[in-house]
Amino acid sequence: MSIDRLIEKIEEKKNPTVFGLDPRWEYIPEHIREEAIASYGRTNLAVSKALVAFNRGLIDALCDIVPAVKPQSAYYEMYGLAGLSALAETISYAKEKGLYVVLDGKRNDIGKTAEAYAAAYLDTTKAGDIEIENELESDGLTVNGYLGTDGIRPFIDACKNNQKIIFALVKTSNPSSGELQDLCVDGEPIYRKMAALVNRWGAETIGKRGYSAVGAVVGATYPKQLAELRQAMPNAYILVPGYGAQGGGGADVAGAFDKNGLGAIVNSSRGIMCAWQKGGYQPEDYQKAARDEALKMREDIMRYI
Repeated sequence: MSIDRLIEKIEEKKNPTVFGLDPRWEYIPEHIREEAIASYGRTNLAVSKALVAFNRGLIDALCDIVPAVKPQSAYYEMYGLAGLSALAETISYAKEKGLYVVLDGKRNDIGKTAEAYAAAYLDTTKAGDIEIENELESDGLTVNGYLGTDGIRPFIDACKNNQKIIFALVKTSNPSSGELQDLCVDGEPIYRKMAALVNRWGAETIGKRGYSAVGAVVGATYPKQLAELRQAMPNAYILVPGYGAQGGGGADVAGAFDKNGLGAIVNSSRGIMCAWQKGGYQPEDYQKAARDEALKMREDIMRYI
């Protein structure tokens, strides 16, 4: 199972973290932006080239110490076709460097539309007898399960057929998540209802390490619920956003892990990408700054698990 490959990479690097590649123009050091503009003018292509150069630099700096990367699709879509081209190049380069790639797209819809999303990111696509090269295919994908089972089934099928994984939103890290997710139904919060669905959806895809192809997204900003949901979803790997820039730390995420120090992978995006903007670094040191931050994150989390 694909989840077993992720676990192997985590154990190999002794590092249960993933770095998010969510680039905005202002996150990119000025020398990279200026070089792209000098070569391509003030064009969409210059934006794409700068995004790729920045991402490649971060991947080069981190691929030997971090097992996985999580590009957030929205940060590429906002730049149009140039951004999507940068996303495709980023995914390809991350795979080339041996990283496990989870695309953060939070995709979902009903019926045939869900099938199309699953084909786009986790499967292959054909136009008649033409095999489409799927530049955005990743090892894993975040999905929104709040439409119910028929919106998730195509993704599960793609996981089974292609050795992929999904992470379903259960308890998200944003401040207003409780407006819906904490509401009680039959004496139980909705996030617990979603956790039960994650267990059901993943039951047919348990890997050799006891985890399924259907994981869960649970934010570091809610440590009590994170520990609660670890117990409620014993076979679901947990993707934990909210570390670093959103305020979560090692103590907050400790409850996401099982007794063997597995069961979760913790994400930091801005904290690593923008580490060069903190004191003590020059823009040209952005790779060293990201690496220093990633190592500090690993040490912080390992101290608690």
